[in-house]
Amino acid sequence: MTVSTTLSQTALLVELEPVVARNLDRHLSLAKEWFPHEYVPWSEGRTFDGPLGGEAWSPTDSTIPDVARTALIVNLLTEDNLPSYHHEIATLFGRDGAWGTWVHRWTAEEGRHGVAIRDYLTVTRAVDPVALERARMTHMSEGYTNAHGDEVLHSLAYVSFQELATRISHRNTGKATGDPACEALLARVAADENLHMVFYRNLLAAAFELAPSQAMRAVADVVADFQMPGNGIDGFARKSVAIALAGIYDLRQHRDDVLQPVLRQWDVFNVTGLNADGEAAREQLATQLDALENAASRFEEKRDARAARLALR
Repeated sequence: MTVSTTLSQTALLVELEPVVARNLDRHLSLAKEWFPHEYVPWSEGRTFDGPLGGEAWSPTDSTIPDVARTALIVNLLTEDNLPSYHHEIATLFGRDGAWGTWVHRWTAEEGRHGVAIRDYLTVTRAVDPVALERARMTHMSEGYTNAHGDEVLHSLAYVSFQELATRISHRNTGKATGDPACEALLARVAADENLHMVFYRNLLAAAFELAPSQAMRAVADVVADFQMPGNGIDGFARKSVAIALAGIYDLRQHRDDVLQPVLRQWDVFNVTGLNADGEAAREQLATQLDALENAASRFEEKRDARAARLALR
């Protein structure tokens, strides 16, 4: 039942718990069991230098393009921060009832991703394992803090977009490697991310019915300051530009393939029962989408011009 008063964070958790329970049952009925070891070409592996006296890593050990290596590293380091993500959502959603069951299930499923990607990278020698481990230590030592750590609806809005963004990034990274084994692995990971996105998207859809103005404010705020969870990775800005130039994940995909589909599912521009702040949030959202359209078009023009200059060389 739609309410006109502002609900507390505790009230939101309580009111949404039955929705969590239903969507948890739905998720478990659709999630497919899979095993990371089945996606790793173990026969390609050989011992590295070090205590076991193997061969040192060389960039020529793999034919994967440099930008695909960059994307693989960013994707893996993002997955590596799972302990921090778990802490953030467990603190917000709690460890009991349907919320707690979901938190642990989500964490268990996400844990497979880092295991599988790291095993693939190590066995195929796709990236420098020493540099990768040092980057992992640096990134995990910084941890992760949810920008909206004490706000249920903001957090649900964020993960609805972020899980879809991660799905697209994994799929496109797999294609960019040119390696069928890597593409199959990242497609499997992306399938998990899609189910996670649907779970969170359905929860916020219920929130729009329960507290439309609060939900609209949450969505507008998240869209305005959205950052991928890996933005704390050392050199993330430079790496993101390379990834965007390669078409793996860019502003156009963020706007058209991440934000727009989810917003359409919520039917945000036809939501009724908004108060003044809810209406203001919707106007802010429309303005932000227009700004992203302009920014995406400018980036595409610059990317095309850059490609033309490189072709002339």
